Amino acid sequence: MAVLLEEFHPIFYPRSIAVVGASANEGKAGSKWVRGLLAAGFEGRVYPVSSGGGTLSGLEIYPNLRAVPDEVDYVVASVPRQSVLALLDDCAVKRVQAIQFFTAGFSETGTADGRKMEAQMVKKARQNGIRIIGPNCIGVYCPESRLPLGPSPLGKLGTSGSVGFISQSGGIAAKLAEIGIARHINFSKVVSFGNGIDLDASDFLQYLAADPKTSVIGAYLEGTRDGHRLFHTIKGVAKAKPVIVWKGGRTEVGAQAATSHTGSLASSAAVWAAMLTQAGAIEVHGLEELSDALLIFQALGRWKGNNVAVIGGLADGGGGISVSASDSCTEMGLDMPPLSHQTGEALTRLLGEVGSILRNPVDVSQAPNRDPTALSQAIQLVMEDPVIEAMIVQEDLDTFLSYSSSAELERVNDFFVRLGHAHSKPLIIVLPPGSAEPERLSLEQRLLQASIPTFPTMERAAKALARINGYNGRS
Repeated sequence: MAVLLEEFHPIFYPRSIAVVGASANEGKAGSKWVRGLLAAGFEGRVYPVSSGGGTLSGLEIYPNLRAVPDEVDYVVASVPRQSVLALLDDCAVKRVQAIQFFTAGFSETGTADGRKMEAQMVKKARQNGIRIIGPNCIGVYCPESRLPLGPSPLGKLGTSGSVGFISQSGGIAAKLAEIGIARHINFSKVVSFGNGIDLDASDFLQYLAADPKTSVIGAYLEGTRDGHRLFHTIKGVAKAKPVIVWKGGRTEVGAQAATSHTGSLASSAAVWAAMLTQAGAIEVHGLEELSDALLIFQALGRWKGNNVAVIGGLADGGGGISVSASDSCTEMGLDMPPLSHQTGEALTRLLGEVGSILRNPVDVSQAPNRDPTALSQAIQLVMEDPVIEAMIVQEDLDTFLSYSSSAELERVNDFFVRLGHAHSKPLIIVLPPGSAEPERLSLEQRLLQASIPTFPTMERAAKALARINGYNGRS
């Protein structure tokens, strides 16, 4: 394990980075990479390299890699395909430890020439102890070491956290990183590895399994060159950490697109689904399900449970919501047991018997008519019920603000934040989109910052909770 962490250290924690193909033209991809590193506050040394020389963002541009006066740990290559073998020779002279090729035009083209070039690259790299990421990829993202993802001059970084993610697609990796910033999914490491001719999915999965800063692992995979190895890797990793996989190219048309995208060998959706199930991974379908699963695993960790309470009608309109919520939870395999006799009696004394549902789901729409503190008292009673292991609250801002004030909305959510921090039982909030969208987005950010998982629909919340329950139920 220590050897694996040490081998990957120059990739995720480089002391110096050379960007080959970073000219004085700020519109070029290599130049954007340099500007992004500087904007993100990367604390190591950055060396632009281009035959034209000059300066870029105040940095001297070296005419070639060998001209860089200091040691170089990591190279980002944005060069023409015909230059890659010569660049690997330069890397050998400089004793570079890892190189990431943004350059495309290899096996994904389906040509014998592209495959031959990849074989030559791997041979040359292995002769000189160099690890390759890619080609045809946007490389690594590590907020802790202030490494932004891809050739963007913005240098965007989210908060460093415990979620690892590997992706054959640079576009999927970049979009998930953006979603992570928006939804407070905090990444430890992200890598887009493209064609994966040297370091591939299995290598990065093994690294993230060993990485003490990663507790949950997501993956977007289009195919594999070594299915046997991938299966056994996922099986081993999933015993230690949750592995959530979105398989791209599940249809025939998608599989053809995957082959031309990263040169991957794709199998049928049924074969992949069976493999992932046998390996103990969690399969998701799409970016929405992937981000929901990563969010819930980040927030709840090793939580085990199945008995869920649903609360609706914070201001009014809780009846229909409660019924539909019951369907969503039950269809996902979650149990909604009746509340204990003591809790039921206490709710009846607090809310009365007319106009509310006091079993489970719980409609608390009568609370505002009785006492300013009745709502929080009712929710507290349900949370503390010994039968209940998790709580989902439907908070529809359109309805809430039609019957109550913004000040009351703030007071209620102050209570939710305190409740979430005070209890080991998970609290999940459903915030449906509607006409009060600015208020909803602001509240969503506040709750996510408080580590309260938030979803736009009851169906998505129930599905995410069922996934973590299913995984932890196996362990």
